[in-house]
Amino acid sequence: MIEQDTIRLLRECDAGIKMGVSSINDSVKFVKDSKFRDILTESLEKHMYIKKDMEKLLDSYHDDGKEPAVMAKGMEWFKTNVSLAVDPSDSAVADFITDGCNMGVKSLSRYLNEYPGADEKSKDISKRLISEEEKLAVDIRGYL
Repeated sequence: MIEQDTIRLLRECDAGIKMGVSSINDSVKFVKDSKFRDILTESLEKHMYIKKDMEKLLDSYHDDGKEPAVMAKGMEWFKTNVSLAVDPSDSAVADFITDGCNMGVKSLSRYLNEYPGADEKSKDISKRLISEEEKLAVDIRGYL
């Protein structure tokens, strides 16, 4: 049970990190304010640091992780490549990223509750990712 919950939680973290990294990478090109760009870049670096820790754990379980849902990726692509192309303002980018952060926090919190048997390292990674998503949403509020 512990191993199964651990792998499932890590897979969801993997999909969440991939969505976050993709969203930040796709939207940062629209950002005009240098401080806003720095905030996104710093968050991207933190996501990648968490991803390395998560991948090590997944590797220890001989698991390749999980790709984000096709529908979620499609919505993210549409939002960045169509919506932000129409309104490429910093406010629109902040709105898009904030929505993504909120979805990530909600999903990862649900998975933490759904997989209570996961080991503490996996739970810690989930909590670190949730914390980073919450911090990013707060840090960019001034751009909404």
